[in-house]
Amino acid sequence: MSALPPADRLDVTHPTLERAAEWFALLRSGDASEADRAHWQAWLAASEENRHAWQYVERISGRFMPLRQGEHGRTAADAFQTARSLMTRRRRVLLGIAACAGSGVLGWQVWRHTPVAGMALAWVADYHTATGEVRDVSLSDGTHVWLGTASAFNERYAGDLRRLDLVRGEILIQTGSDALRPFVLDSAHGRMRALGTRFTARLEDDATLLAVHQGSVEIRTGSSGATTVVQAGQQARFTATGIGRIEPADPGREASARGILIAQNIPLEQVVQELRRYHPGHLGLDPAIAGLPVFGSYPAHDVARTLAMLASVMPISVRQPLPWWISIGPDE
Repeated sequence: MSALPPADRLDVTHPTLERAAEWFALLRSGDASEADRAHWQAWLAASEENRHAWQYVERISGRFMPLRQGEHGRTAADAFQTARSLMTRRRRVLLGIAACAGSGVLGWQVWRHTPVAGMALAWVADYHTATGEVRDVSLSDGTHVWLGTASAFNERYAGDLRRLDLVRGEILIQTGSDALRPFVLDSAHGRMRALGTRFTARLEDDATLLAVHQGSVEIRTGSSGATTVVQAGQQARFTATGIGRIEPADPGREASARGILIAQNIPLEQVVQELRRYHPGHLGLDPAIAGLPVFGSYPAHDVARTLAMLASVMPISVRQPLPWWISIGPDE
């Protein structure tokens, strides 16, 4: 299934998306009359925006609707065939990885930077988490790793080097003591060498974000070989060809990898963007309230609880017309 763009990147307004979700819920409920269906068809035909919104709802809902015996002629045999198809797809992904690796360094480097590659590599990584899941891992040298939502890394320890590969998402690392073997974290954009430290790293679309909480970390970019040292209390983004300016570290970055969201006068829109990392379905926000300031500490890994906490102290309302569709709007 192809990846869906975030709702805020669609050329569709928030009210139109909400209307599409309401139509979908009504038609799925079994209570829709012939007149309702006619009105839905008229709404669908009224504009291209309506059709785009409907396609988005259909595609994202298709990820979560369970197979039920008897529905649309589906049977237990259909479910079995679907499961077998998924296993076949998994094998094809693994074979595809091997084929790309065998096609040479250039082909591998090009392929690994595609969205499909990121998902495939995370799927087969040594350690990984699903959307909404957080996990802590203790490694053989005493290093402790907290793995954020939808994240993955590989362990590549050897006799002379302790190496982790960040494949996807975000991790918080507290390095163990080992005077004989340096500790490094590699990402698609370069290498981070820990100098006795505690730090977080997040793999973004086009860069890696490093935040150091204790000690220091040396960055070396993958292509240009540029280097710099980031000290405790600082953060920097880097790509394969360059390193951005060093800034004060976000105080909430360390908590983020543990699934905790710390908000210190940040807009609601930014909070919702973070919560989308933990919610596999649709999480919509009315632009009219996007700028509301948010304060406090919230369990981002528990989206329902976080939204309930926000609704209790802010003039917002939370609607959920479908199990996988959540909408945040003004309090009415």
